[in-house]
Amino acid sequence: MRVANAVRPRLASAASAAGPRVARLVRAVRRGPAHLPRTRTARTWQLTAGAATAGLALAAGMVAAAGPWDADGQRTAERDRAAALERPGGADHGGSGTIAGAPRPAPSAAAVLAGLGGATGAVTTKKAPPAATALGDALEPLLAAPALSHGHSAAVVDVGTGKLLYGARTGDALTPASTTKIATAVAALSALGPDHRLTTRAALEPDTHELVLVGGGDPTLTAHPKAGGWASLRTLAAGTATALKRRGIHKITLSYDTTLYSGPAVHPIGVNDNLAPVSPLTADEGRTDASDHGPVARVADPAATTAGTFAGLLKAAGITTTSPGPSKATGRARTLASVSSPPLSALVERMLTNSDNDIAEALARQTALASGRPASFDGGAKAVAAQLGRLGLPTAGASFHDGSGLDRDDRLTANLLTALLVKAADPARPGLRPVLTGLPVAGFTGTLAARYADGAAGVVRAKTGTLTGVNTLAGTVVDRDGRLLAFAFMASGTTDPLAAQAALDRTATALAGCGCG
Repeated sequence: MRVANAVRPRLASAASAAGPRVARLVRAVRRGPAHLPRTRTARTWQLTAGAATAGLALAAGMVAAAGPWDADGQRTAERDRAAALERPGGADHGGSGTIAGAPRPAPSAAAVLAGLGGATGAVTTKKAPPAATALGDALEPLLAAPALSHGHSAAVVDVGTGKLLYGARTGDALTPASTTKIATAVAALSALGPDHRLTTRAALEPDTHELVLVGGGDPTLTAHPKAGGWASLRTLAAGTATALKRRGIHKITLSYDTTLYSGPAVHPIGVNDNLAPVSPLTADEGRTDASDHGPVARVADPAATTAGTFAGLLKAAGITTTSPGPSKATGRARTLASVSSPPLSALVERMLTNSDNDIAEALARQTALASGRPASFDGGAKAVAAQLGRLGLPTAGASFHDGSGLDRDDRLTANLLTALLVKAADPARPGLRPVLTGLPVAGFTGTLAARYADGAAGVVRAKTGTLTGVNTLAGTVVDRDGRLLAFAFMASGTTDPLAAQAALDRTATALAGCGCG
């Protein structure tokens, strides 16, 4: 009825205005030229009238479909939309903005960054940072768990402001285990830059026609058929064979150069499945299986094994070599082929995600080389400490003896660990960002993939650290109010590693669910 009442006056007016024109048109058609057949004239008039009628009917149908209409002819939907645009809507715009009888505003977006299975709540940055007392109430009962012993420390810092929100013995220097890798990552990235690459090359001596495989310290060099984006020993062999054949060489003496590094190759902990002897020439981290992370038996001499594999690849490409032995490339040696690692940023991320000890020790040595120190365990440790000092980080009490944290004599404080994470988040230092992006994601990646099945999965990102009697966890978390917090929980003297690990996970989960403002 509303459609009919709204449209009927307009249709009547249109018909009245068109009536005289239609009548004149009819008379003109009837008086048309005599030579035009009457049947043709009648058919033309019928088509014209039919088209006009159909057009009016179609217009009425479209008007009805576009309704409903108000009495003044304006569509109700248009009126409502215009009114709605003049009001704020949604819970995040200072009120609902609704009035009686008016359309409801669009709802606000659902909460984000809630841990899987954890508490939900709208994320906002409007609230103040959590109060120290409130955080203490949430964390202290968990940190007092018997599994963490009495030798623990903790720190929580607001990344946005750098303010310490909660601290317990933050200056105590404790064994950090693998959280040492956070310090190694920051030092290497600041000394070398995120785009730095490590190159392995094959060089030909012009006088002796000796081919030297020169190690550049790439810990991710691989001989696997599928390189997966890492530098490939197979690619290096193929390029070398092509260059030798171009020179008419099909048989050659093969040597390998590991002089980039110095000092002992075996870590002070001795032969261990967690780390190969450290060498600048190593394929697949000296692993004796097809794995790419985790503990596994390693070859005794990674450089000799890698050179032997290289010789086999050359032979398959038509180049016969002698049994390879150690040597040193001269300054006159001409590079025939080379392969380079992904950028240092990718190496740092892989190291942190998988807690890769081989990469950690390689990066400590690269930091030493960048600062003019010997590329050894001792030189790398001193270089890392010096680099952190230059960044203005609180290194009081810290002691480094390697890059991986396998050495039990390493010492870090919760204060330093959180400061490292805050420094990596500094907008003025984008080159350090891989330290944060490489942290394992709770319930999803790396050493946290099988942890946080409920509560804070996807929200906590942290580096783990475990040695006998030592359990640590340091990383970042987005709390219930949307604030990014850096935390470090360190425990020494633990007797049940799984119980201690679970206690640290519960503490980080509580931090994620805390709206402690």
